[in-house]
Amino acid sequence: MSAQEEKPVQEIETPQSRGEKKARKALLGQGLKQVPGISRVTFTRAGGIVFAIGKPEVYKSLNSDTYLVFGEMQMEDMRARAQQAAAEQLAAEAAAKAEGDDEEVPAAVAVEEDDDEEVDATGVEEKDIELVVSQANVSRNKAIKALKNNENDIVNAIMELTM
Repeated sequence: MSAQEEKPVQEIETPQSRGEKKARKALLGQGLKQVPGISRVTFTRAGGIVFAIGKPEVYKSLNSDTYLVFGEMQMEDMRARAQQAAAEQLAAEAAAKAEGDDEEVPAAVAVEEDDDEEVDATGVEEKDIELVVSQANVSRNKAIKALKNNENDIVNAIMELTM
């Protein structure tokens, strides 16, 4: 009698439609074994989009390396998350400047003076420079310096400028 009482409790915790119940029953009848201990499943797509399933029910086929995942999927945009983190960092820096740290102001002025100098772009492709400028939101001279420091590696140059 206690086993019968437990099953309705599980159905209440995870409400399933009639069609979902039928699909689960048919799929689980194919010889799938539940995989315990998985707390999150993610699927990464191009463009920084991630599909995440929190608290998934994962089953593995006994005949092959095929997995079946049940759960509520949520879409996360990693680029938006990175932009939000960058915006928070800029807001924190602006707040620090507003407090009046006199030591940081001359350093910022020195950096701005370096941007006025013309930097030699020999050996660096123009499209790479434009890409780094647009992605890192920096001046052309900073982008050229970062590309030269990282042997024309665009990803590392952007990381250097944004981190």
